Amino acid sequence: MAEDSGQERTETATAKRRNDFRQKGQVAQSKEVTTAGLFTLSLLMWSFYLRPFWENLQQVYVLSLLRLRDFQVTPPEIVALAWMIGITLAKLLWPIFLVSLLVGLLSSFFQVGPLLSTKVFKPDLNKFNPIKGMKKFVSKRSAVELVKSLAKISLITYVAYLTVANEFDTAMSLGMLELNQTLAFLARVALLVMGKTCAIMIVLAFLDFAFSKHEMEQKMKMTKQEIKEEHKDTEGNPLIKSRIRSLQLQQARRRMMAEIPTADVVITNPTHLSIAISYERETMDAPQIVAKGADYLAFKIREIAREHEIPVIENKPLARALYKQEIGEHIPEEMFTAVAEVLAYVYRLKSKK
Repeated sequence: MAEDSGQERTETATAKRRNDFRQKGQVAQSKEVTTAGLFTLSLLMWSFYLRPFWENLQQVYVLSLLRLRDFQVTPPEIVALAWMIGITLAKLLWPIFLVSLLVGLLSSFFQVGPLLSTKVFKPDLNKFNPIKGMKKFVSKRSAVELVKSLAKISLITYVAYLTVANEFDTAMSLGMLELNQTLAFLARVALLVMGKTCAIMIVLAFLDFAFSKHEMEQKMKMTKQEIKEEHKDTEGNPLIKSRIRSLQLQQARRRMMAEIPTADVVITNPTHLSIAISYERETMDAPQIVAKGADYLAFKIREIAREHEIPVIENKPLARALYKQEIGEHIPEEMFTAVAEVLAYVYRLKSKK
Protein backbone atom coordinates (compact mmCIF):
# COMPACT_ATOMS: atom_id res chain seq x y z
CA MET A 1 0.00 0.00 0.00
CA ALA A 2 2.80 2.38 0.89
CA GLU A 3 4.59 1.63 -2.35
CA ASP A 4 1.40 1.97 -4.41
CA SER A 5 0.38 5.27 -2.86
CA GLY A 6 3.88 6.70 -2.67
CA GLN A 7 3.49 7.39 1.05
CA GLU A 8 6.33 6.90 3.48
CA ARG A 9 6.06 4.61 6.45
CA THR A 10 6.32 7.17 9.23
CA GLU A 11 3.73 5.92 11.73
CA THR A 12 4.50 3.60 14.63
CA ALA A 13 2.98 0.15 14.21
CA THR A 14 -0.37 -0.47 15.87
CA ALA A 15 -1.06 -3.36 18.22
CA LYS A 16 -2.98 -5.16 15.46
CA ARG A 17 -0.09 -4.88 13.00
CA ARG A 18 2.36 -6.13 15.62
CA ASN A 19 0.09 -9.08 16.31
CA ASP A 20 -0.23 -9.83 12.58
CA PHE A 21 3.56 -9.86 12.22
CA ARG A 22 3.86 -12.08 15.28
CA GLN A 23 1.30 -14.56 13.96
CA LYS A 24 3.36 -14.82 10.77
CA GLY A 25 6.47 -15.56 12.82
CA GLN A 26 8.06 -12.24 11.87
CA VAL A 27 9.62 -11.15 15.17
CA ALA A 28 12.85 -9.52 16.25
CA GLN A 29 15.28 -12.36 16.83
CA SER A 30 19.07 -12.50 16.77
CA LYS A 31 21.07 -15.61 15.91
CA GLU A 32 23.96 -14.12 17.85
CA VAL A 33 22.00 -14.54 21.08
CA THR A 34 21.65 -18.27 20.43
CA THR A 35 25.32 -18.57 19.45
CA ALA A 36 26.51 -16.65 22.51
CA GLY A 37 24.25 -18.65 24.83
CA LEU A 38 25.36 -21.95 23.35
CA PHE A 39 29.05 -21.02 23.53
CA THR A 40 28.76 -19.73 27.12
CA LEU A 41 26.84 -22.69 28.51
CA SER A 42 29.03 -25.14 26.59
CA LEU A 43 32.11 -23.56 28.12
CA LEU A 44 30.61 -23.77 31.59
CA MET A 45 29.51 -27.36 31.03
CA TRP A 46 32.87 -28.50 29.72
CA SER A 47 34.62 -26.97 32.73
CA PHE A 48 32.73 -29.49 34.89
CA TYR A 49 32.14 -32.30 32.40
CA LEU A 50 35.53 -32.55 30.71
CA ARG A 51 37.14 -34.84 33.31
CA PRO A 52 34.33 -37.46 33.48
CA PHE A 53 33.95 -37.27 29.69
CA TRP A 54 37.65 -38.00 29.17
CA GLU A 55 37.64 -40.85 31.69
CA ASN A 56 34.58 -42.47 30.10
CA LEU A 57 36.07 -42.03 26.65
CA GLN A 58 39.15 -43.90 27.80
CA GLN A 59 36.93 -46.70 29.08
CA VAL A 60 35.28 -46.92 25.66
CA TYR A 61 38.72 -47.19 24.08
CA VAL A 62 39.78 -49.93 26.49
CA LEU A 63 36.55 -51.89 26.07
CA SER A 64 36.86 -51.67 22.31
CA LEU A 65 40.43 -53.06 22.43
CA LEU A 66 39.35 -55.87 24.73
CA ARG A 67 36.48 -56.69 22.44
CA LEU A 68 38.78 -56.69 19.42
CA ARG A 69 41.07 -59.22 21.06
CA ASP A 70 38.55 -61.99 20.51
CA PHE A 71 36.78 -60.30 17.63
CA GLN A 72 35.63 -62.37 14.68
CA VAL A 73 34.80 -60.59 11.44
CA THR A 74 31.22 -61.73 11.04
CA PRO A 75 28.07 -59.61 10.48
CA PRO A 76 26.65 -60.30 13.98
CA GLU A 77 29.99 -59.39 15.63
CA ILE A 78 30.32 -56.19 13.59
CA VAL A 79 26.77 -55.15 14.44
CA ALA A 80 27.29 -55.94 18.14
CA LEU A 81 30.55 -53.95 18.28
CA ALA A 82 29.05 -50.96 16.46
CA TRP A 83 26.00 -51.08 18.74
CA MET A 84 28.16 -51.14 21.88
CA ILE A 85 30.30 -48.21 20.74
CA GLY A 86 27.24 -46.24 19.60
CA ILE A 87 25.37 -46.71 22.88
CA THR A 88 28.43 -45.79 24.94
CA LEU A 89 29.12 -42.65 22.90
CA ALA A 90 25.44 -41.66 23.09
CA LYS A 91 25.61 -41.86 26.87
CA LEU A 92 28.63 -39.57 26.78
CA LEU A 93 27.25 -37.07 24.30
CA TRP A 94 23.60 -36.75 25.39
CA PRO A 95 24.33 -33.93 27.88
CA ILE A 96 25.91 -31.92 25.06
CA PHE A 97 22.92 -32.39 22.77
CA LEU A 98 20.54 -31.61 25.64
CA VAL A 99 22.35 -28.36 26.45
CA SER A 100 22.29 -27.35 22.77
CA LEU A 101 18.55 -28.02 22.56
CA LEU A 102 17.79 -26.13 25.77
CA VAL A 103 19.91 -23.15 24.74
CA GLY A 104 18.13 -22.95 21.37
CA LEU A 105 14.68 -23.08 22.97
CA LEU A 106 15.47 -20.70 25.84
CA SER A 107 17.22 -18.14 23.65
CA SER A 108 14.18 -17.99 21.37
CA PHE A 109 11.80 -17.83 24.33
CA PHE A 110 13.64 -14.97 26.03
CA GLN A 111 13.71 -12.99 22.77
CA VAL A 112 10.15 -13.40 21.51
CA GLY A 113 8.24 -15.02 24.39
CA PRO A 114 5.72 -17.83 23.90
CA LEU A 115 4.95 -18.06 20.18
CA LEU A 116 3.53 -20.87 18.09
CA SER A 117 2.93 -19.95 14.45
CA THR A 118 1.95 -22.44 11.77
CA LYS A 119 2.08 -19.87 8.96
CA VAL A 120 5.85 -20.20 8.67
CA PHE A 121 5.37 -23.86 7.65
CA LYS A 122 2.92 -23.11 4.85
CA PRO A 123 4.38 -23.92 1.41
CA ASP A 124 5.49 -20.85 -0.50
CA LEU A 125 6.59 -21.36 -4.13
CA ASN A 126 8.34 -17.99 -4.06
CA LYS A 127 10.96 -19.53 -1.79
CA PHE A 128 12.01 -21.75 -4.70
CA ASN A 129 12.22 -18.85 -7.13
CA PRO A 130 15.90 -18.72 -8.25
CA ILE A 131 15.68 -15.02 -9.14
CA LYS A 132 14.46 -14.06 -5.67
CA GLY A 133 17.02 -16.41 -4.20
CA MET A 134 19.81 -14.60 -6.00
CA LYS A 135 18.47 -11.25 -4.81
CA LYS A 136 19.00 -12.34 -1.21
CA PHE A 137 22.74 -12.64 -1.84
CA VAL A 138 22.99 -9.04 -3.03
CA SER A 139 20.42 -7.52 -0.67
CA LYS A 140 21.09 -4.93 2.00
CA ARG A 141 20.38 -7.53 4.68
CA SER A 142 23.02 -9.89 3.26
CA ALA A 143 25.58 -7.09 3.18
CA VAL A 144 24.87 -6.21 6.79
CA GLU A 145 25.15 -9.86 7.86
CA LEU A 146 28.46 -10.20 5.98
CA VAL A 147 29.88 -7.09 7.64
CA LYS A 148 28.76 -8.29 11.07
CA SER A 149 30.32 -11.73 10.55
CA LEU A 150 33.63 -10.29 9.36
CA ALA A 151 33.69 -7.80 12.23
CA LYS A 152 32.97 -10.57 14.76
CA ILE A 153 35.65 -12.89 13.37
CA SER A 154 38.20 -10.06 13.19
CA LEU A 155 37.52 -8.94 16.75
CA ILE A 156 37.68 -12.45 18.20
CA THR A 157 40.86 -13.23 16.24
CA TYR A 158 42.51 -10.01 17.41
CA VAL A 159 41.64 -10.63 21.08
CA ALA A 160 42.81 -14.24 20.83
CA TYR A 161 46.07 -13.08 19.25
CA LEU A 162 46.70 -10.54 22.03
CA THR A 163 45.96 -13.16 24.69
CA VAL A 164 48.36 -15.69 23.18
CA ALA A 165 51.00 -13.00 22.53
CA ASN A 166 50.97 -12.03 26.21
CA GLU A 167 51.81 -15.64 27.08
CA PHE A 168 54.58 -15.93 24.46
CA ASP A 169 57.47 -15.62 26.94
CA THR A 170 56.05 -18.40 29.10
CA ALA A 171 55.41 -20.58 26.05
CA MET A 172 59.11 -20.35 25.08
CA SER A 173 60.04 -22.15 28.31
CA LEU A 174 57.60 -25.05 27.90
CA GLY A 175 60.42 -27.32 26.74
CA MET A 176 61.90 -27.26 30.25
CA LEU A 177 58.59 -28.14 31.93
CA GLU A 178 57.04 -31.53 32.57
CA LEU A 179 54.18 -32.78 30.40
CA ASN A 180 51.48 -32.18 32.98
CA GLN A 181 52.71 -28.61 33.49
CA THR A 182 52.68 -28.02 29.73
CA LEU A 183 49.15 -29.36 29.44
CA ALA A 184 48.03 -27.21 32.38
CA PHE A 185 49.54 -24.12 30.70
CA LEU A 186 47.84 -24.87 27.39
CA ALA A 187 44.53 -25.50 29.16
CA ARG A 188 44.82 -22.21 31.05
CA VAL A 189 45.56 -20.23 27.86
CA ALA A 190 42.76 -21.97 25.97
CA LEU A 191 40.32 -21.25 28.80
CA LEU A 192 41.43 -17.61 28.87
CA VAL A 193 40.93 -17.27 25.12
CA MET A 194 37.51 -18.92 25.24
CA GLY A 195 36.47 -16.81 28.23
CA LYS A 196 37.32 -13.57 26.41
CA THR A 197 35.65 -14.88 23.27
CA CYS A 198 32.57 -15.65 25.30
CA ALA A 199 32.49 -12.10 26.71
CA ILE A 200 32.83 -10.62 23.22
CA MET A 201 30.03 -12.79 21.88
CA ILE A 202 27.70 -11.77 24.71
CA VAL A 203 28.30 -8.08 23.99
CA LEU A 204 27.83 -8.64 20.25
CA ALA A 205 24.65 -10.63 20.90
CA PHE A 206 23.20 -7.75 22.94
CA LEU A 207 24.05 -5.22 20.20
CA ASP A 208 22.73 -7.48 17.43
CA PHE A 209 19.45 -8.06 19.26
CA ALA A 210 19.01 -4.30 19.74
CA PHE A 211 19.70 -3.82 16.03
CA SER A 212 17.18 -6.56 15.14
CA LYS A 213 14.54 -4.86 17.30
CA HIS A 214 15.20 -1.54 15.59
CA GLU A 215 15.10 -3.17 12.16
CA MET A 216 11.80 -4.89 12.91
CA GLU A 217 10.29 -1.64 14.19
CA GLN A 218 11.23 0.04 10.93
CA LYS A 219 9.77 -2.85 8.96
CA MET A 220 6.46 -2.71 10.86
CA LYS A 221 5.98 1.04 10.44
CA MET A 222 2.82 2.08 8.62
CA THR A 223 1.64 4.86 6.37
CA LYS A 224 -1.15 7.22 7.40
CA GLN A 225 -3.41 5.54 4.82
CA GLU A 226 -2.75 2.10 6.32
CA ILE A 227 -3.65 3.48 9.76
CA LYS A 228 -6.96 4.79 8.40
CA GLU A 229 -7.77 1.52 6.61
CA GLU A 230 -6.98 -0.52 9.69
CA HIS A 231 -9.17 1.76 11.78
CA LYS A 232 -12.00 1.24 9.31
CA ASP A 233 -11.56 -2.54 9.43
CA THR A 234 -11.37 -2.56 13.22
CA GLU A 235 -13.97 0.04 14.13
CA GLY A 236 -16.14 -0.22 11.03
CA ASN A 237 -16.85 2.21 8.22
CA PRO A 238 -18.00 5.56 9.71
CA LEU A 239 -20.76 5.89 7.10
CA ILE A 240 -22.12 2.44 7.91
CA LYS A 241 -21.89 3.10 11.65
CA SER A 242 -23.73 6.41 11.18
CA ARG A 243 -26.46 4.66 9.19
CA ILE A 244 -26.82 1.99 11.88
CA ARG A 245 -27.08 4.63 14.62
CA SER A 246 -29.69 6.46 12.55
CA LEU A 247 -31.78 3.29 12.16
CA GLN A 248 -31.45 2.51 15.85
CA LEU A 249 -32.57 6.05 16.73
CA GLN A 250 -35.58 5.74 14.43
CA GLN A 251 -36.59 2.45 16.01
CA ALA A 252 -36.20 3.94 19.48
CA ARG A 253 -38.40 6.89 18.49
CA ARG A 254 -41.08 4.56 17.11
CA ARG A 255 -41.11 2.59 20.36
CA MET A 256 -41.25 5.84 22.32
CA MET A 257 -44.15 7.17 20.24
CA ALA A 258 -46.00 3.89 20.76
CA GLU A 259 -45.75 4.40 24.54
CA ILE A 260 -47.32 7.91 24.50
CA PRO A 261 -50.94 6.63 24.58
CA THR A 262 -50.16 4.95 27.92
CA ALA A 263 -49.14 8.29 29.49
CA ASP A 264 -51.28 10.12 32.05
CA VAL A 265 -50.03 13.61 31.25
CA VAL A 266 -47.67 15.52 28.93
CA ILE A 267 -45.74 18.39 30.50
CA THR A 268 -44.51 21.09 28.09
CA ASN A 269 -42.17 24.08 27.99
CA PRO A 270 -44.63 24.97 26.21
CA THR A 271 -43.20 24.91 22.66
CA HIS A 272 -39.68 23.52 22.82
CA LEU A 273 -40.03 20.53 25.17
CA SER A 274 -42.57 17.81 25.80
CA ILE A 275 -42.32 15.04 28.43
CA ALA A 276 -44.90 12.26 28.72
CA ILE A 277 -45.36 10.77 32.21
CA SER A 278 -47.17 7.62 33.24
CA TYR A 279 -48.08 6.46 36.74
CA GLU A 280 -49.86 3.33 37.97
CA ARG A 281 -50.19 3.10 41.71
CA GLU A 282 -50.46 -0.69 41.77
CA THR A 283 -47.32 -1.42 39.73
CA MET A 284 -45.04 1.65 40.01
CA ASP A 285 -43.15 3.04 42.96
CA ALA A 286 -42.96 6.47 41.29
CA PRO A 287 -44.09 8.18 38.06
CA GLN A 288 -42.13 7.15 34.98
CA ILE A 289 -41.03 9.06 31.88
CA VAL A 290 -42.30 7.20 28.82
CA ALA A 291 -41.40 9.78 26.13
CA LYS A 292 -39.65 13.10 25.69
CA GLY A 293 -38.62 15.33 22.83
CA ALA A 294 -37.57 18.78 21.74
CA ASP A 295 -38.80 21.07 18.96
CA TYR A 296 -40.41 18.98 16.16
CA LEU A 297 -40.46 15.82 18.28
CA ALA A 298 -42.07 17.79 21.13
CA PHE A 299 -44.81 18.89 18.72
CA LYS A 300 -45.43 15.28 17.62
CA ILE A 301 -45.70 14.13 21.26
CA ARG A 302 -48.32 16.81 21.96
CA GLU A 303 -50.18 15.89 18.76
CA ILE A 304 -50.37 12.20 19.70
CA ALA A 305 -51.38 13.13 23.24
CA ARG A 306 -54.32 15.23 21.99
CA GLU A 307 -55.40 12.42 19.66
CA HIS A 308 -55.66 10.12 22.69
CA GLU A 309 -57.17 12.84 24.92
CA ILE A 310 -54.15 12.96 27.22
CA PRO A 311 -53.92 16.26 29.15
CA VAL A 312 -51.12 18.62 28.07
CA ILE A 313 -49.95 20.80 30.98
CA GLU A 314 -47.59 23.74 30.65
CA ASN A 315 -44.92 23.94 33.37
CA LYS A 316 -41.65 25.39 32.16
CA PRO A 317 -39.37 24.71 35.22
CA LEU A 318 -40.69 21.16 35.64
CA ALA A 319 -40.40 20.42 31.90
CA ARG A 320 -36.78 21.54 31.81
CA ALA A 321 -35.94 19.46 34.90
CA LEU A 322 -37.71 16.34 33.60
CA TYR A 323 -36.11 16.60 30.15
CA LYS A 324 -32.71 15.92 31.73
CA GLN A 325 -33.88 12.47 32.86
CA GLU A 326 -33.68 9.33 30.72
CA ILE A 327 -36.68 7.67 29.09
CA GLY A 328 -37.88 4.72 31.17
CA GLU A 329 -36.51 6.14 34.42
CA HIS A 330 -38.61 6.99 37.43
CA ILE A 331 -38.62 10.66 38.29
CA PRO A 332 -36.15 11.74 41.03
CA GLU A 333 -37.36 12.10 44.58
CA GLU A 334 -36.86 15.87 44.58
CA MET A 335 -39.49 16.17 41.81
CA PHE A 336 -42.14 14.06 43.54
CA THR A 337 -44.07 17.03 44.91
CA ALA A 338 -44.19 18.99 41.64
CA VAL A 339 -45.21 15.94 39.59
CA ALA A 340 -47.73 14.87 42.21
CA GLU A 341 -49.43 18.27 41.99
CA VAL A 342 -49.69 17.95 38.20
CA LEU A 343 -51.06 14.39 38.44
CA ALA A 344 -53.57 15.46 41.10
CA TYR A 345 -54.78 18.20 38.78
CA VAL A 346 -55.09 15.69 35.93
CA TYR A 347 -57.01 13.24 38.08
CA ARG A 348 -59.41 16.03 39.08
CA LEU A 349 -59.98 16.84 35.42
CA LYS A 350 -60.71 13.20 34.64
CA SER A 351 -63.10 12.88 37.61
CA LYS A 352 -65.07 15.91 36.42
CA LYS A 353 -65.48 14.28 33.04
